[in-house]
Amino acid sequence: MAKGILFGTLTGALVFAFYLGYDPLPLVLLLIVAGAVVTFFHTRSGKGISLAGTEGKKRTSCIPDTSFDDIGGQDRAKQELKEALDFLIHRTQIDSYGIRPIKGILLTGPPGTGKTLMAKAAAHYTDSVFVSASGSEFVEMYVGVGAQRIRQLFREARRRAKKSGKTSGVVFIDEIDAIGGRREGGTQHREYDQTLNQLLTEMDGITSDQDVRILVIAATNRKELLDSALLRPGRFDRHIEVDLPDKRARKQILQLHTRNKPLDDRVDLEKIASETFGFSGAQLESLTNEAAIYALRDGEKTIGPQHFSAAIDKVMMGEKTDKKASTEERERVAIHELGHAIVAEVVHPGSVSQVSLSPRGQALGYVRQHPGEDRYLYTREHIEGRIMVCLAGTAAEQEFYGNRSTGARNDFEQAHRYIRMLIQTGLSDLGIVDPELVSKEQMREEGMRILKEIEERTSSILSRYRPVMEQSLEILLKEEVLSGEEFRRLLKAQSLTEARV
Repeated sequence: MAKGILFGTLTGALVFAFYLGYDPLPLVLLLIVAGAVVTFFHTRSGKGISLAGTEGKKRTSCIPDTSFDDIGGQDRAKQELKEALDFLIHRTQIDSYGIRPIKGILLTGPPGTGKTLMAKAAAHYTDSVFVSASGSEFVEMYVGVGAQRIRQLFREARRRAKKSGKTSGVVFIDEIDAIGGRREGGTQHREYDQTLNQLLTEMDGITSDQDVRILVIAATNRKELLDSALLRPGRFDRHIEVDLPDKRARKQILQLHTRNKPLDDRVDLEKIASETFGFSGAQLESLTNEAAIYALRDGEKTIGPQHFSAAIDKVMMGEKTDKKASTEERERVAIHELGHAIVAEVVHPGSVSQVSLSPRGQALGYVRQHPGEDRYLYTREHIEGRIMVCLAGTAAEQEFYGNRSTGARNDFEQAHRYIRMLIQTGLSDLGIVDPELVSKEQMREEGMRILKEIEERTSSILSRYRPVMEQSLEILLKEEVLSGEEFRRLLKAQSLTEARV
């Protein structure tokens, strides 16, 4: 309102000056310059920057409805988080033990694992107001703006807690690495340093207001970039790793996201959980959503196994493309993928879910595999088996055509990664070595030896199962999809034939 009165007064003064015969142009220019100077210094001080723009987007003050029961898996992380949150709930009990309140909890882990959901569930669990912001909101070109926003964030959390009659609040900062990165040495002063210093100061002063206790929860997938002052005890007292879900957790997540979806009786969530090794919670949510979309496209009333199968392919490989390969290319791609499938079934029985000749993403064809039980430790035999699967595609082309194509580049890159893993973990013939103390020539020679030996074993397997490849090729070229069950039936038929001979 004050701005409106001022604007009206100035306008009236200009009109009156013009009426008296004065030229108002110099006065207008002077007022414009003065306004620009005032606005510039007002903005630099941080007072002109309002949080209203972000309140509607990222910041909320109500208590979230998300509870820990709405988060599938992550039992260890949830239990550790609940233990830390109990310090906010049972304040009298922890005071009797002389326990210092926990000031901050850092959630780390891969993207899409549910760190934001955990923070919301923490506020729900403690009946605390929830105020959230992204690290990028504090990054500005103007000096002091980021620090001012940090102060306003904590002030806002305390004010809203008191207004709601709550004794605690949760401040959640997502992607904290945007403002909490390591500070550089030297005399150079960065705006990011001011913002980080203000955050450190606010966290140190959290206990100054005993009526409202504020708990800071931050999330990042790049913990190694954070400043050591931020990670020390007394600031972020708990570092909780939120991992990718295992098979049991994946099934729980699928059950949560299919509660409101009409599933066909043939849908086996246990099987889907097995086939989605390495999927994050966000990917599993996307999987169930894409399966429902496929069912809608087909006009089906329920979501069937075929819809989930197509959704898995889409999440892993991308949507189908319009690439039109020639007949010769389609046959070569089919042979390449069948080579992968045959060796995968030999070294890891039951691992092939589907062989497809449909272009998706950058691939003209693909083999979908699943490892069965989740594995976290690998033997030399297991890693060599994976290398064999990587080399099987180009080995199959060599078996049929006597030459190779450029389609195996990604396969070779994966094979070399596994070879480096063998050498660096002491599983090669070099034994336990320090890569920095071994010459590049030794590493190269050992890698080439492993590659040559495994390539020979791979070619031997493909020569043995060439009849299966020829039968599968005919089906794949005609149907474009070969299920794992049908493929294993062909393999079993050849094994029985060999046994009779």
